[in-house]
Amino acid sequence: MKFSELHPALNDPFMRSMTFLNEIADRHPGAISFAPGRPYDRFFELPALDRWFQLFANHAAERHGLGRDDFARQMFQYGRTKGIIHDLIAQHLAIDEDIHVDPESVVVTVGCQEAMLVVLLALRSGPNDVVLAVEPTYVGFAGSAALAGLPVLPVHDGPDGVDLADLEDRIRAARAEGKRPRALYVVPDFANPTGKVLSLDTRQGLLDIAAANGVLVLEDNPYRLFGDDDRRIPMLKALDRDRTVVHLGSLSKSCLPGARIGYAVADQEVVQPDGSRTLFADELAKVKSMVTVNTSPIVQAIVGGRLLETGCSLVEGNAREIEVYRRNRHVLRRALQDSLPADLTWDVPVGGYFVVVTVPFEADADALDESARDFGVLWTPMRDFYQSGGGAQQLRLSCSTLEPHTIVEGVRRLAAFVRSRAVAR
Repeated sequence: MKFSELHPALNDPFMRSMTFLNEIADRHPGAISFAPGRPYDRFFELPALDRWFQLFANHAAERHGLGRDDFARQMFQYGRTKGIIHDLIAQHLAIDEDIHVDPESVVVTVGCQEAMLVVLLALRSGPNDVVLAVEPTYVGFAGSAALAGLPVLPVHDGPDGVDLADLEDRIRAARAEGKRPRALYVVPDFANPTGKVLSLDTRQGLLDIAAANGVLVLEDNPYRLFGDDDRRIPMLKALDRDRTVVHLGSLSKSCLPGARIGYAVADQEVVQPDGSRTLFADELAKVKSMVTVNTSPIVQAIVGGRLLETGCSLVEGNAREIEVYRRNRHVLRRALQDSLPADLTWDVPVGGYFVVVTVPFEADADALDESARDFGVLWTPMRDFYQSGGGAQQLRLSCSTLEPHTIVEGVRRLAAFVRSRAVAR
């Protein structure tokens, strides 16, 4: 077959970015990698899987009256499309985020990536539909939108994380061209890749614009718990008075990445042709049934037990990880200050996994290959996060999985690479 006969999205650069990084890492296994946005894994322990599974089994018996045979059938068989831990996720949102939703508005998905895809597939009703995203944008969203056939219109981030004036201009311009903006994708806290945080005023303004224009807000917030202190601005869904926000949840960063459990909170009402009303979550379940049928009940049970162990509070359940990420960000900031040339600039995020460094050369695939091969350090090119061609001289560093001494050594290697490039120029 010819490549030209395959889905056109396969030719987009962001569809190749992750596989390219994996190829580079495989070729240079000894390189220190600042590339992956993975959670810290030193606290993982195999016995916990059995413990969590049994906790959920006990919960199923006590709360739902499931006997041994019924529970076994629930674990071994195909399951409910919307999931079996939707009530526990709703409890977590209420306890940690003061978000109170009907558990029936929660659809449990195979990672947050599936939640994005099913929402976008459900929203695309015609060729004029488009979505907006704050740029730079997480490549997983851009890829999902491409597969769903939804062009992504970039919105400037600005110093406040989203330029509200530009957002209104983009919506207005799209409509003038006959397009229909369906939703805006945004990461309000410690965004990937910039680490920016939306202020409370910006969040309120964003919701007002979305409601006034009939545009949904797709809120993705996987790094929210991992700030420099315990203060947290309310999530967009917590501020949502008009049911404008579809919350795209992930339990990969805060619970168990290998389980691949995400979810969508979609409590919007959908008016059916006969005048009856359903939840948007019910419509998403129809799409999911054609994509993955259902999310594995076995892994849901394990994650459910993980939630039950800490009373459905992920703030409590991530106490150790929160401290590790705070430590690592501090070490990375200090290492950058001590090792990088004084004329370089980088951001100073107050949470999350990432730091963005601006360099005086093209931070492209060739530069990354040289960095890994000759200096033993990996990073992520920022250009992969832009639809409009930005980020050419920026690179992203992730400090989530590394130990302090490795961070210091990795920055030393990065500094040597940067200086060698400066000399070559």
